[in-house]
Amino acid sequence: MPIEIPIFPLDNVVLFPEVQVPLYIFEPRYRQMTAAALAGDGRIGMVVVQPQYREDMGGDPQVFEVGCEGTIGHSEANDDGTYQIILQGVSRFRILDELPPAGERLYRMARVELLDDPVAAESLEAIRDRVLHLMRSIAPDRAEQLTPSTFAKLDDATFVNAFCQSLDFETLEKQQLIEANGVRARAEQLVALMEFRIAEHSVAGPSGTGTLH
Repeated sequence: MPIEIPIFPLDNVVLFPEVQVPLYIFEPRYRQMTAAALAGDGRIGMVVVQPQYREDMGGDPQVFEVGCEGTIGHSEANDDGTYQIILQGVSRFRILDELPPAGERLYRMARVELLDDPVAAESLEAIRDRVLHLMRSIAPDRAEQLTPSTFAKLDDATFVNAFCQSLDFETLEKQQLIEANGVRARAEQLVALMEFRIAEHSVAGPSGTGTLH
């Protein structure tokens, strides 16, 4: 069944299920949104603004249809009315339509359908090993930590989503990852992006722009 949630459009943050992201909330409408979420079930829908509409961030820019619902796991209200929150990714969703403005509400609300994120029946061990191998190339100084045993307690979905969240991909690349239908598809896309960035950096040299952190 569709649900109604507030949506928080940003141009540079993509939230993934099972992953946390820290957010500083300062705009009046999103301070209102956060206060309402804290008074209710804590739900906020993170969505990415389409690139051609980024200059309209002060208004209601067009966003991608697929985003990720999160719940506020921790919050701090500052004296100036701003908030610092930790948003925990829960489930992907697709926007069906937006609700019209109502009353004194300043933030946007949408009717969304939650999307399945199927986990492959077979193990993703080979793909996990490939991700860690690529990470050791990217961050050789952390090679001793980037071993299968270090991440053994993470299930496949959390492992894949955590690397999708933490790697320094372009926002549109992360949007492609969150739109992938299922954990295996996302993992394969993650590997392809990592391989491309390593090859790009190799061609560009140490001063090139195609780096990861």
